[in-house]
Amino acid sequence: MTVILSRPPALGPLLARGALRSPAKRPRPDAPFPRTRLVLPALRIDLARLAAYERVCGFATGDDALPVTYPHVLGFPLAMRLMSDRDFPLPLLGLVHTSLSLTRHRSLPATGEPYELTVYVDGLAPHRRGTEAAVVTEVRAAGEVLWESTSTYLARHRTAPPRTRPSARDRADDRPPLPALAEWRLAGDIGRRYAGASGDRNPIHLHPLTARLFGFPRAIAHGMWTAARCLAAHGTPETTLVRAEFRSPVLLPETVTYAASGNRFELRGTEGRLHLTGTVD
Repeated sequence: MTVILSRPPALGPLLARGALRSPAKRPRPDAPFPRTRLVLPALRIDLARLAAYERVCGFATGDDALPVTYPHVLGFPLAMRLMSDRDFPLPLLGLVHTSLSLTRHRSLPATGEPYELTVYVDGLAPHRRGTEAAVVTEVRAAGEVLWESTSTYLARHRTAPPRTRPSARDRADDRPPLPALAEWRLAGDIGRRYAGASGDRNPIHLHPLTARLFGFPRAIAHGMWTAARCLAAHGTPETTLVRAEFRSPVLLPETVTYAASGNRFELRGTEGRLHLTGTVD
């Protein structure tokens, strides 16, 4: 089923609705999920909001082309509408962004033609710590797909004992670190600042007290902020494929090291703890 929207959904009511419904959710990989496609056919860019996003993520301001990660922000309200729905099987509160794969087919101007957004849930899958949902976002102009992404979100719950054989993900953690290029000191309010620019006000990012309700000792940085900050430093070609995996949460405040070599980048914390790995092709 396709639902046409006249405007982006308001995030506040969606967060409240998702919070109220979360305790009743019983996530499992084989649960049914909504097959609705949400379409916003005539979206124009809010330049003030875009500038706030560019500043908090470290992108250059005043460039007419959207940052490579910004369409994720545009599609986030639609994703929230789907994930706060009664039929979505994972609890919205405590969901953790675990991976991102995005393709930009050409640059997206911030001004000019309106964009059409489409967002839908592509499926559920088992994860060693619970159940993941894949959410697809597509951006079109004049019928042409300019940008598309798949994000996975994890609902943590008890699962079967893990495999004894190391996974490819585990083996990647043991690789030698990439060359360090910069050290960033992240303030305790970076989650609130990014929430203000992006609209993503998941309580795990906002304050230590709300983060503790979901098992985190302190507030954690948004995965999409860490990816955007790294990509702002790394740079991306006009036509690009970006993959990122969010390996462990960045507890705030924190000092992290941005490292890169060739098409690979990563973010490491104290004692070399790996937070994020990615590639740009």
